[in-house]
Amino acid sequence: MNYVNTLFFGIYPFIALTVFLVGSLIRYDRDQYTWRTGSSQLLEKKKLRVGSYLFHIGVLAILAGHFVGLLTPKAVWHMLGVEASTKQALAMGAGGLFGVVCFIGMTILLHRRLTNPRVRATSSRMDITILLMLYVQLILGLLSIFVSAGHMDGEEMLKLMTWAQSIVTLNGSEAAAAISGVHVIYKLHVFLGLTLFVVFPFSRLVHVWSVPVQYFRRNYQVVRAKSTSSL
Repeated sequence: MNYVNTLFFGIYPFIALTVFLVGSLIRYDRDQYTWRTGSSQLLEKKKLRVGSYLFHIGVLAILAGHFVGLLTPKAVWHMLGVEASTKQALAMGAGGLFGVVCFIGMTILLHRRLTNPRVRATSSRMDITILLMLYVQLILGLLSIFVSAGHMDGEEMLKLMTWAQSIVTLNGSEAAAAISGVHVIYKLHVFLGLTLFVVFPFSRLVHVWSVPVQYFRRNYQVVRAKSTSSL
């Protein structure tokens, strides 16, 4: 059992992150034509607009919360006077709020993708697979809130923080040991999250890399009205 735990949570994370980074680079280098969102906005806009807004607001807030919550060292939280139990309560509240927002948006997008004949016809197997994976991952995240409510001491959150920070410092054995005793819901959530990193380079999710930062630094476009004298 210890071997399985080490494989899934001490070794697999490095495999997943390697595929994520190297696969993304290779796809960008060799297949840039497919580096796009594959938007179906022209086929149906109303549900897409509502679902996409809710999904992106929710998922961006959730990702930011995971990043800050898991990778900020415990010493920093102590310095700020935030105890593990308080941090857990904040994570549950914020995660629950944005998780529900994301869930509503995701439900709209998934229903649209599966039930609209025109959208379904233009969807690849990977499009549907990645949506279903994200949907299950979101449900697991919401279920973990109920698990957390059963023990508000923050101990399991500290174990997950130790796991994440050990992965960043390339200490797989410490990571596997830290996560070994947490609830199975957390383990499923972590494992599926890592698997999303694996499939990332082979899906439309690669568009995440193409954040339009240059948009804010672009030169203004000068538009002049056509002179009536030239008509």
